[in-house]
Amino acid sequence: MEYLNVSETAKKWGLSERSVRNYCNHGRVAGAILAGKTWMIPVDATKPERKGENTTKKTLLEVLKAEKKSKLKGGIYHKIQIELTYNSNHIEGSRLSYDQTRYIYETNTIGLEKEIVNIDDLIETVNHFRCVDLIIEKAKFIITERLLKELHQVLKNGTSDSRKKRFVLGDYKKIPNEVGGMATTKPEDVQKEIKTLLAWYNAIEIKSLYDIIEFHYRFERIHPFQDGNGRVGRLIMFKECLKHNIVPFIIDENLKLFYYKGLKEWNNEQGYLVDTCLTAQDKFKKYLDYFRIKYEK
Repeated sequence: MEYLNVSETAKKWGLSERSVRNYCNHGRVAGAILAGKTWMIPVDATKPERKGENTTKKTLLEVLKAEKKSKLKGGIYHKIQIELTYNSNHIEGSRLSYDQTRYIYETNTIGLEKEIVNIDDLIETVNHFRCVDLIIEKAKFIITERLLKELHQVLKNGTSDSRKKRFVLGDYKKIPNEVGGMATTKPEDVQKEIKTLLAWYNAIEIKSLYDIIEFHYRFERIHPFQDGNGRVGRLIMFKECLKHNIVPFIIDENLKLFYYKGLKEWNNEQGYLVDTCLTAQDKFKKYLDYFRIKYEK
């Protein structure tokens, strides 16, 4: 990433150096970094609009796309990559720690001292980073079978599962499976039920958080893939929140049991899962507040 100093940026934008510093001090220059007492501004940073001009705030999706493109470190994109990947993998049994996940993302290496690490945990961590990029890139797309299968293929590519004869990479399951001790859709009925689910969901013109959560429940009950359903499902929820400018959420370790209970009890009491997601959403709002990203209250 290339940076300009305040003087260089002021000349580029046709402003005084004082104006540039004020914009930086008020968090109005995306990616600006304070190095000691000097502001360093990304060479492709956009000149902030003056008061009285169009002051439309960027959505979270727009911020994520910009930070992803500029490979910005330390921003909300960086935060989401680590938080979403660690927590979603951890729910499914990954033994990598949060710090190890962060280290892999930031350095593309893994530091170990007399510690045994499951290779699949490493591979799925790196793959999940790619999945997060995919849902940001395709956030505005409708959910299709192709997208679901693409996420599954990216997530499980190169794992030991992908080399098993019974496992179908990037396609629906061939062997019956369970989730939380509950029966799921039979392999021969998966495609039909997924098509029905997508037809119902994509027909909803204005989607709410509740619609996204219900889609997730119905997707998980189908459990279309041999493995990786939970992570694909949570990625889709995050994608849909970005698309519809709804504050997204990340299910973490503290909410894991409530999340599973919510999925299990949906037909009896939908509030368990909805309240769990709302609790996670409240935590995510704190991230948005910290990074000064506006959202609907």
